[in-house]
Amino acid sequence: MGAVSAESPAAPWATKPVPEHGASAVDFVIPNGRLGRTASPHAQGWEPRSMFVGIDVAKDRLDVHVRPAGEAFTVARDGEGIEELAKRLNAVAPTLVVLEATGGFETIVAAGLAAAGLPVAVVNPRQIRDFARATARLAKTDTLDAAVIAHFAEAVNPPPRPLADAQSRLLGELMARRRQLIEMIGAESNRRRMLTVRRTLKSVDRVLATLKAQLEQIDDDIDIAVRGTPAWREAEDLLISVPGIGPRIARTLIAELPELGRLDRRQIASLTGVAPFNRDSGTLRGRRTIAGGRPVVRGRPLHERARLDPPQAAAGPDLSSPESRRKARQGRHRRLHAQARDYPQRHPQG
Repeated sequence: MGAVSAESPAAPWATKPVPEHGASAVDFVIPNGRLGRTASPHAQGWEPRSMFVGIDVAKDRLDVHVRPAGEAFTVARDGEGIEELAKRLNAVAPTLVVLEATGGFETIVAAGLAAAGLPVAVVNPRQIRDFARATARLAKTDTLDAAVIAHFAEAVNPPPRPLADAQSRLLGELMARRRQLIEMIGAESNRRRMLTVRRTLKSVDRVLATLKAQLEQIDDDIDIAVRGTPAWREAEDLLISVPGIGPRIARTLIAELPELGRLDRRQIASLTGVAPFNRDSGTLRGRRTIAGGRPVVRGRPLHERARLDPPQAAAGPDLSSPESRRKARQGRHRRLHAQARDYPQRHPQG
């Protein structure tokens, strides 16, 4: 084996060769060897590249992007299209398939891909848009969105989560329908207060009677679903034993927060959206606030509290009279003044 210099030849009086711009360093030449040979993909230790798939879900079609291969295609959002998509993705064997939560349109897609054995994660659309802004992708089309979702899957790699079974989806839809009926009853009741003509009052009364009958039927269906499942029945009995929680809140938690009981208190608080986030910088200690989470779980029990039975409602403060509300405001002002005195850096005087 000999060494061959690729530098410029040295002058007779020079002690070492003077390199030219662009000249290469010393190369070792192997006799009978081949120059420029690339590494074999079958070399020991070589691993195939991980594939990540992003799917933008629309009402009638699915835009798909495979990264890093760069392949993009579109299929229909129906049974045949989802079956074709599952076959094509199984051939690729992706590490992760990510979809946005788009008002329920993603449910049938995620269920079909999960049934085909693909790892699926459904993420919050706000995370995707924040990621797109962070990577300077301000343009928005279905094709570009699929590419951004695939890039998000590769960079963030959210954990795939098991999808709800048929019984859990049934309970979730029943609870959602119950909320819709309550909202419609409230809207019709508000309209009734503005009416004075007897004929229109009768029309609203008929609608209210129909909605209330459907609400009773939904409540019966929810009761059958919960009491007919041993695990849910046990969870409901445990939740109701806590002061301040009635059947409505318990069933909302069972349907909308199935992770309850499988995560620790910090994780479940963050998932619900009631964990305070730090806002500190240097010596400043900002006010902790809550954000995100699941608004149905976070907001619903607060509104349902007023409908609890009297023994359960007694666990919280009574704010039914003006005097009690005035005392509650005074107590809050006293607490704020105490915080300003004890922690002046949190409440700067302006």
